[in-house]
Amino acid sequence: MAAPPPSIPFRDLPILPIDTGQSSSTSSNPSPTKTSEALKDILFGSIAGCVGKTIEYPFDTVKVRLQSQPLQHPIYSGPLDCFRQSIRSEGVTRGLYRGISAPLLGAAIETSSLFFSYRIAQDLLLKTIYKGVSDRKALPMTALLACGALSGAFTSLLLTPIELVKCQMQVPLQVGTARGPGPLSIIGNVFRHHGMLGFWRGQIGTLIRETGGSAAWFGSYEGMSALFQKFHARHAQSSASSATAPFAGKSPTSLPIHQQLLAGATAGVAYNFVFYPADTIKSRMQTEKVGPVKSLTGLAPTEPSKPLQSPSTSATITPLPSTDPTVSAQRQTFWSSGKTLWKQQGLRGMYRGCGITVGRAAPSSAFIFAVYEGLRGWWE
Repeated sequence: MAAPPPSIPFRDLPILPIDTGQSSSTSSNPSPTKTSEALKDILFGSIAGCVGKTIEYPFDTVKVRLQSQPLQHPIYSGPLDCFRQSIRSEGVTRGLYRGISAPLLGAAIETSSLFFSYRIAQDLLLKTIYKGVSDRKALPMTALLACGALSGAFTSLLLTPIELVKCQMQVPLQVGTARGPGPLSIIGNVFRHHGMLGFWRGQIGTLIRETGGSAAWFGSYEGMSALFQKFHARHAQSSASSATAPFAGKSPTSLPIHQQLLAGATAGVAYNFVFYPADTIKSRMQTEKVGPVKSLTGLAPTEPSKPLQSPSTSATITPLPSTDPTVSAQRQTFWSSGKTLWKQQGLRGMYRGCGITVGRAAPSSAFIFAVYEGLRGWWE
């Protein structure tokens, strides 16, 4: 009689996988981590964008008014004069914060879209071109610039209609006008005269500004952050033996709040200065008087041009149709509007209002990055 096989302890028995038929469906579902990261980008980016827009909006109003005033007969002599006339004629709330509802929504959409699409672009490069790179922080600067440009290009499609409404509301009121048109009135007027495509007037300018500007925005922030982190790494190595070193034990990816603010301010200056002429042309196009325009089949009836009046004087100014796009019967394209502006005012006209724009962009962008990074650090 054969001897029984030796017994195998239960703990040594192999564990075989059980096929439940759900492996394929589970692998196709999106990762909870990626979903949570996307929600963080949208939520935290929206909050940061609203904070930044509240800080910068009065300066943005002055910038739009300087950019859209008549070329031959400017109403304002400079940013300070525009501030003074706006407050004296309309007050602080109506003069500087009129129409902020649409920009707040736009800031939430713009900032959340920038951070969300920037992360998506990084993940896309990690899966395609930079397969050997293990983490987003290890991507080279050229890749980060490309991710910023892709993020800006995507965001421009969402931002142009909102900026159109914002610019229309920021145009100074005529003397004797008690109240300007609201956002719903402007939306209805644009759709009635120009249809859905009318909301994307100035898209080329927004695309140029957002594509190049976002590359400079993220690139400057990432570059400044990398410099600060290298400084902390060297400082930690030199003072590793001291338990009371200022940055001993600090995570290499975390930065003090003042350095985050400085990196964000640098990003804001780079974003606004480099591609400012495209924003100037866009603002002039988006502040044109909304109404019937010439078509290929004939000339549609247009409303008579109303004379402009300076808020500080009683002098009446009759704008010329060929030089004032706000009352022009023929809606100019991006390139024709830029050509007209260059012929009449040159580089100075292209950068009109740039000083105040860069000045307000520095604190606004600093708080955007600080709030965003702070919320992410608090959540994690």
